[in-house]
Amino acid sequence: MSCDFLTLALPSIQELSPYVPGKPVDELARELGLNPADIVKLASNENPLGPSASVCAAISQALPELTRYPDGSGFALKEKLAAHYALDPAQITLGNGSNDILELVARAWLAPGRNAVFSAHAFAVYPIATLASGAECREVPAKDYAHDLDAMAAAIDSNTRVVFIANPNNPTGTWFNQASLNVFLSKVPENVLVVLDEAYIEYALDSDLPDGMDYLSRYPNLLVSRTFSKAYGLAALRVGYSASSKEIANILNRVRQPFNVNSLALVAACAALDDSDYLERSRTANTQGMQQLEDGFKQLGLSWLPSRGNFIAVDFNRDAAAINQALLEQGVIVRPVAGYAMPTFLRVSIGTKAENQRFLDALTHVLKQV
Repeated sequence: MSCDFLTLALPSIQELSPYVPGKPVDELARELGLNPADIVKLASNENPLGPSASVCAAISQALPELTRYPDGSGFALKEKLAAHYALDPAQITLGNGSNDILELVARAWLAPGRNAVFSAHAFAVYPIATLASGAECREVPAKDYAHDLDAMAAAIDSNTRVVFIANPNNPTGTWFNQASLNVFLSKVPENVLVVLDEAYIEYALDSDLPDGMDYLSRYPNLLVSRTFSKAYGLAALRVGYSASSKEIANILNRVRQPFNVNSLALVAACAALDDSDYLERSRTANTQGMQQLEDGFKQLGLSWLPSRGNFIAVDFNRDAAAINQALLEQGVIVRPVAGYAMPTFLRVSIGTKAENQRFLDALTHVLKQV
């Protein structure tokens, strides 16, 4: 008789379900016998522009060194990030995507008998990282699908070590303004680490959203997490980072895996950070694509959650599973979010103009059939 290893795992691990990413194009093609070239994927909040020419050139130049280990300290990228944000390089921690940063935080500060506070409808990695550490999840009900920061502050107790907040939030696209963040941070005890997840902030700059980097000097218990996967178009390379006090960064580096960011990711991120034209084109394409989808939803009589990310959650006022399946059969991949307690919604990433139109055409067809 084989051993049931699940029963031997930590009780908190037994509660977990694996993270479910957006369905890959090749997987859908195999399942339904579709031509991959005819499939549109708007499921994973990827940048539809493709990588910039400067990034591709940097990667090409680094290829001959693939036999060498990466710079484990990420010196060049940390120096560049520090200069970009007027910080000390010792305040920067590099991660294998910003997801890695969240895992490092949990590993360093969470354990049985401790808890982490986060909002309902927030990024799935917050509860995954918390439970994997054996800590308690304190999920606070949302207000209109957005963070209820007052309620989150009230949920903090003597066993709270971490609070995860996202601005903008994924998968809802909701956000909070500077005044709300100011009030919230003033309520959080100094011994509780606030993780401000700004994975999508580049799409929301020049709006009413606060820039987390501006708060670091005032709040030693604040960590700002960001990524190159979205607006910078480097999702496949998995490179993210955090900015915090030197003390917090030092602790994260004690649990960070050696060489957690590969060489190609390091050089690509350096090139991407210098390519302001690409970033601006990404923002423009996102703004235009968001408007295109909102206009399409309006014509179809659908409601949606206003978003400051590169995605939008559309509400069908009924279980969206059948609509999602019908879209897949049309060769269009979007993201069901029933796992985020949003069963009537689908999350749609902003694509190119042609991709957005392909989705809207398919959705129009599907809504007549389902």
